[in-house]
Amino acid sequence: MSTVREARTDLHWEPPQRAHREQVAGIVQAAGVFRPDEVDVALEVFDGFCDAPGKDYWAVGALSESDGLAGFALYGPTPCTVDTWDLYWIAVHPSFHGSGVGRGLMERAESHMRSAGARMCAIETSSREDYAATRHFYVACGYEEVAQIADFYDDGDDRVTYTKRFK
Repeated sequence: MSTVREARTDLHWEPPQRAHREQVAGIVQAAGVFRPDEVDVALEVFDGFCDAPGKDYWAVGALSESDGLAGFALYGPTPCTVDTWDLYWIAVHPSFHGSGVGRGLMERAESHMRSAGARMCAIETSSREDYAATRHFYVACGYEEVAQIADFYDDGDDRVTYTKRFK
């Protein structure tokens, strides 16, 4: 079990910029759980945000003056739904784990979703053991596991879906 570090006070929160693309890739790779094609998808969503912020995707980043991008969240309205949003990616560089960066990203993303009229946020993730901390994080942020699809990502790798209702 990881220990909780003191919350970082040198962070500022703003949308990441195209110049952060390499750092986004580095954060996703440093997580150590994503296949190369998943890193590509994260960058595709990030590029979509950079090309047209707020069209399909929104983003928030945690930036440190000394360390650059510490983490990011990418989210947006879910197509073909009424006021449901998806959290597509939330990732924090391992050197910032336990410092409140993930919680800060989640709070800011949710605040924006609410102000944009979202009634619900949905998140999907893996059932693999190396995702246990991720699933625990979602529950700690008030999300409820609502579905699991066996062998969705691969044999033995289920899709676990979490939701949180805002209204």
